Amino acid sequence: MNQNGTIIRMSGIRKVYDTGKVKVEALKGIDLDVHAGEFVAIVGPSGSGKSTLMNLVGCLDTPTDGEYQIGGDNVAGVTRDQLAEIRNRRVGFVFQNFNLLPHITAQENVELPMLFGGISPKERRERAKELLTRVGLGDRLDHKPTELSGGQMQRVAIARALAMNPDILLADEPTGNLDTSSGTDIMSIFNELWKSGRTLVIITHDPALARRASRIVEIRDGVITRDHRNEEAA
Repeated sequence: MNQNGTIIRMSGIRKVYDTGKVKVEALKGIDLDVHAGEFVAIVGPSGSGKSTLMNLVGCLDTPTDGEYQIGGDNVAGVTRDQLAEIRNRRVGFVFQNFNLLPHITAQENVELPMLFGGISPKERRERAKELLTRVGLGDRLDHKPTELSGGQMQRVAIARALAMNPDILLADEPTGNLDTSSGTDIMSIFNELWKSGRTLVIITHDPALARRASRIVEIRDGVITRDHRNEEAA
């Protein structure tokens, strides 16, 4: 992290997809800084570029032009292996579809990032139990995803995203597949994580979730059209 607490620093970010027949400019010069402890919601209509921006923020892709630093690491121009290493150290992901492995338990799903991160078995087990208890699933450690509700699966996904203590928790439409009650529960967990000092970046169509964020970034046609503090955030 930079000394001024800037975790994400994007400058002049462009992303062009070249299909061979046509070039599509998905992002057209994005400037975006995110500081430690912020809760940022990125909102915009379908085709606005927000999913492309999420992929760049999460180090799932690299920009065509521009500069991007995450936690002080320069992302632009790195190799695929270097990008994966930065991603694994810096970013915890929460997806709309949960992306849990169905044939292993909730605890084992949460342990997976730590397994690949070289954490000892004892520490993996203890941390997974601690995280699942934190999201209200201390009594569901041995349940497989098929034995859990959608809201419970998303809680497991949040616990897994926190396993390596990342700089950023990045969530893509995290309430998109949930009923209203479960979605409200997930929003409350995000709010608690933010208040405990976590940095959150959430891509969402959900106005209720966006209103929980401390800052709302609106994107349309590949450019940021509005970036403002949210006085409603509690």
